[in-house]
Amino acid sequence: MESIGNTLKRVINPSNLAERYDQVRNEVLESPGVQRFIEEHSDQIDRSVIERSLGKLFEYVSASHKCDKCPNTEGCINVMKGFEPKLVLARGFIDLDYMKCPNKLIDDERRNISNMIDSMYMPKDVMKARLPDIDLDHHTSRVTVVEEAWKFLNELSSEGNLPERGLYIYGPFGTGKSYVLGALANELANRQIRTVVVYLPEFLREIKQSIQDQTLNEKIDFVKKAKVLMLDDFGAESMSAWARDEVLGTILQYRMAEKLPTFFTSNLNYDELEHHLTYTQRGEKEAVKAARLMERIRMISKPVKLDGKNRRDQ
Repeated sequence: MESIGNTLKRVINPSNLAERYDQVRNEVLESPGVQRFIEEHSDQIDRSVIERSLGKLFEYVSASHKCDKCPNTEGCINVMKGFEPKLVLARGFIDLDYMKCPNKLIDDERRNISNMIDSMYMPKDVMKARLPDIDLDHHTSRVTVVEEAWKFLNELSSEGNLPERGLYIYGPFGTGKSYVLGALANELANRQIRTVVVYLPEFLREIKQSIQDQTLNEKIDFVKKAKVLMLDDFGAESMSAWARDEVLGTILQYRMAEKLPTFFTSNLNYDELEHHLTYTQRGEKEAVKAARLMERIRMISKPVKLDGKNRRDQ
């Protein structure tokens, strides 16, 4: 970014020094951000404060705000890459305080989500997926699933409020259900929405071990309170009554009550999953408890089928 000194040297010559200086000064003072700041602090800012602070004001005006002049964090033009200046009053003149810009926040959020994904056992290649990259040629059900994913994203409000229901994506092995979750998680990250993606079979195994190291409640809270939760491979293995009722039941009850969207992938449709949940690892039949869990799943998700060839064999 060009300094005010260099700019003044470029535009100034002996014949019109005052005129050029006033031109730069006026451009700075006509900035909406500068005018707003001066108005908000009119009781503390006078002409002398402005003149002493002209260099900082020029730095502020020349910077990228809300990434309007930058393609990404690496291409940031600001003095501090990934940070944008904010006007502040300090020691009798106007100074700058640098805050993270939107691109920097997104990059940091992606790193945070990546760390969560690592801890939740999701493959890294899945979590690099993007919705625009999904092959839709001659795949009617895949088109439907991707359309539903975009529909969810388009229903986000300008304030970041989320739709209450996620998707229950079901179908045969290898059709790309997990890939869609990863792609949707990345789209949400681009919108600065925190998403937790969980490979459910491994998570339930970890939860069993958490009883011994006393981190059970912490891990359940982490998952159940996620702004957006994605549970991958639901129903992939038999589970104990405790895992079904005390772990999954607790998580889904909270999310239903708080109207937090939840996404699922499964090889089973709703009816097949309910039958699967009815029988515990010990072979006990508990239809009422399975139906109770399925009621929560139906309340917080919309079923959509994804079929096709097994992509893992290609």
